[in-house]
Amino acid sequence: MEYKVHWIIDGVANLEADSPEAAEQAIEETLKELISKQAELVEKLGARAIQGKAYLPGSEEDNDVG
Repeated sequence: MEYKVHWIIDGVANLEADSPEAAEQAIEETLKELISKQAELVEKLGARAIQGKAYLPGSEEDNDVG
């Protein structure tokens, strides 16, 4: 029997940047590079989207739902 598995990878990266947009862009570039080197993420694991949101430490961390 075939099953579908919906998976989520959650992570928090700390980095220096001039703006939230610059921080998001830096992470996006790193993730795109990793994905391009690991075709299995798309072909076998069905990765379709990656998204993230930059914020200042302490501003949204306490509201983390997990």
